[in-house]
Amino acid sequence: MLIADSGPGHVGSPKPWMAKGACKGLTSVFFPPSAERPQARERREALARTVCAGCSVMIECRDYARDNHEYGFWGGESEDERHGAGYRLIAPIGIRVRDVG
Repeated sequence: MLIADSGPGHVGSPKPWMAKGACKGLTSVFFPPSAERPQARERREALARTVCAGCSVMIECRDYARDNHEYGFWGGESEDERHGAGYRLIAPIGIRVRDVG
């Protein structure tokens, strides 16, 4: 999932292909809110999968997420699917960085 608006999950400067993503402006569809229920996650990820299916940069997006250990739904894949394909997250699935202020 590309984050054209530099939303949650994306660190660093945007890549040129990101501006072409079908997900532009749909950050909430690709990243879960805190304490998301399993049924809500299934619905959100189904919608994300639909958006990705028609995206011209889906492969670039998926490869980017795999290479950079991204969280959220990217390139037609969930965190669980990337993990199952052998692409490990830096922190366990579901763990989010918290501001210790």
